[in-house]
Amino acid sequence: MTIGVGGSTAEKELSMLTSWRDRARPIDLNEYRQRLQKARELMQQSGIDVLYLDATTSLRYFTGMLCYASERLHGAILSASGELIYVCPAFEEEKARTEMIVEGDFIVWEEHEDPTVTVAGAALKCSGQTTCKLAIDHQTPFFSANRLQNADPDLVVVNAENLISACRRIKSAQELALLSQAKAITLQIHRSVARFLDDGIDTREVQTFLDDAHIACGMDGRSTFKIVLFGEPTAYPHGVPYPQTLVENDMVLIDTGASLYGYNSDITRSYVFGETSARQREIWELEQAAQLAAFAAAQIGAPCWAPDLAARQVIEAAGYGPGYRVPGLPHRTGHGVGLDVHEHPYIVKGNDLPLAPGMCFSIEPMICCYGEFGVRLEDHAYIAEDGPRWFTEPSPSLDNPFGV
Repeated sequence: MTIGVGGSTAEKELSMLTSWRDRARPIDLNEYRQRLQKARELMQQSGIDVLYLDATTSLRYFTGMLCYASERLHGAILSASGELIYVCPAFEEEKARTEMIVEGDFIVWEEHEDPTVTVAGAALKCSGQTTCKLAIDHQTPFFSANRLQNADPDLVVVNAENLISACRRIKSAQELALLSQAKAITLQIHRSVARFLDDGIDTREVQTFLDDAHIACGMDGRSTFKIVLFGEPTAYPHGVPYPQTLVENDMVLIDTGASLYGYNSDITRSYVFGETSARQREIWELEQAAQLAAFAAAQIGAPCWAPDLAARQVIEAAGYGPGYRVPGLPHRTGHGVGLDVHEHPYIVKGNDLPLAPGMCFSIEPMICCYGEFGVRLEDHAYIAEDGPRWFTEPSPSLDNPFGV
């Protein structure tokens, strides 16, 4: 039996978990102000008069205000000259004011009104000119973005994705601390799950535990996602739409995470429940080699495609692939992480963006063997001043996946 797998119960493991929430410090007002100032500087450099932030994680990133997207427009307007104006339905204004961290003015709209006309008018007023170049949050729903494009002929609408990602992809020391703690919690939960796996357990039982455990450990709430796979379904990166029951000698793949003050963990572990076959060992050790090669290639100044290429070279040298062909690696090697589980920078072919201190991303060059099983080892790394560092140490071996 694999070391660290089996022998306990879900109830016992859950009872031993304690909250780490008081060890974390949320983003403070001073940092939000610094973020807004950086956005204004970038706006001025690129000739953007006004930035519109919809009810997305970018609104939270710049202002700390947490809103969820719906058919009713919520957001904020930031001018290059300094104004910050929140936009919301009139009946939500008082609630929004109680959630405000960075002080700003408010404009509201009534239920029968088109809120994009309200935003357009405020943007033109903020610009102080007859025309206004308005950059809109790239996560804004199409129905709002399209209406903004047609709201006023004096409004020139552009995509704010490059501007926003230039701010968000470089993490501050406090962001790194939150990400580090979030990932440490999820790795601890992975260890707990492995200890109570048993012949006949259902994937849904494990998913329930993942939710309960993340709450018990002080995360913001239940798991943001919880992929639990046994046996042949482990070959499919994002799982299958049906539950499975664990059988002796199955490959196990668990990919899960949750948020801590908005910042996300996302860790995957693969290991065998029972005795390891030669085939399982071959693929697991190849996956480990590919992950370590990608990490080694993630050097300051290297393009974001370099870790992806390094992982593929290891996999293809062993006779798998090439490219996205299966058996092999059918997707990118990694993605950025922060307030979104997937965000810039993406570790993928064609991304020439140079890696720089403060960037954070997953390294997960999964090997899929359809009809057999799959192996994904996912840890996250960040670029420090002296090169790449892991948030969580990778799985050391197939026989002892948690280094017990």
